[in-house]
Amino acid sequence: MAVNRTSTGEAGEGNPRRSRRTRLIMTGAMLFMTAVFLALGTWQVQRLFWKLDLIARVDARIHAATVPAPSDWDKFTAERDEYRHVTASGSFDYSKEVLVQAVTALGAGFWVVTPLHQPDGATILINRGFVPADRRATASRAGSEIAGSVTINGLLRMSEPDGAFLRSNDPEAGRWYSRDVAAIAAAQHLQNVAPYFIDADATKNPGGLPVGGLTVVHFRNTHLVYAITWYLLALMSAGAAYAVGRRSGLQLHS
Repeated sequence: MAVNRTSTGEAGEGNPRRSRRTRLIMTGAMLFMTAVFLALGTWQVQRLFWKLDLIARVDARIHAATVPAPSDWDKFTAERDEYRHVTASGSFDYSKEVLVQAVTALGAGFWVVTPLHQPDGATILINRGFVPADRRATASRAGSEIAGSVTINGLLRMSEPDGAFLRSNDPEAGRWYSRDVAAIAAAQHLQNVAPYFIDADATKNPGGLPVGGLTVVHFRNTHLVYAITWYLLALMSAGAAYAVGRRSGLQLHS
């Protein structure tokens, strides 16, 4: 004679209906998590292709011919112009120079950011390069100031607003942790300033300082790892849902 029995090791002892309902809920939860993990994995795949396209576009700009720095700022966009090789001419205003803390391949120190006044009245902030902490004072860099008209070649960079991680710029104290174009322009009372700055290339400055050409172009790309992780979690959730689902019905024993 066939009877319904519930194993004493199963959830909901002595109550087959409650045990079955619990398993059904668990199965539904696992299927829901499977859908969530699949969606997250697919999103990471989309981000992966976006990042690969971004890297390809930036690489093409870096290796493209040098062009004049954008003067039509209304049409300037990061997607089209950042990391483009540009050139600009004018005269440096060393009285408005600021030092921005930096960590580079040469160690810790400062970026020397100097306004370049152009003949048309526009001003572009130029990151002339790196100086170590013990050479931050202009007097310690004899001959580094270039008088008269100069031409600067380098990479166009976007403004870095608000400061660095956990460190906000303090214009009043002269402490800068990022190259925030708008904040530097306001603090130094500069007018008609371009919404970007230029990282000068490795052309040697008089006296050897500042050292230019230290821009690191690197885009962190871990989207494939994340996608694989999410898809594995989806597979595990689907497997758990299948295993629990198989046990959701009561077994008949003779």
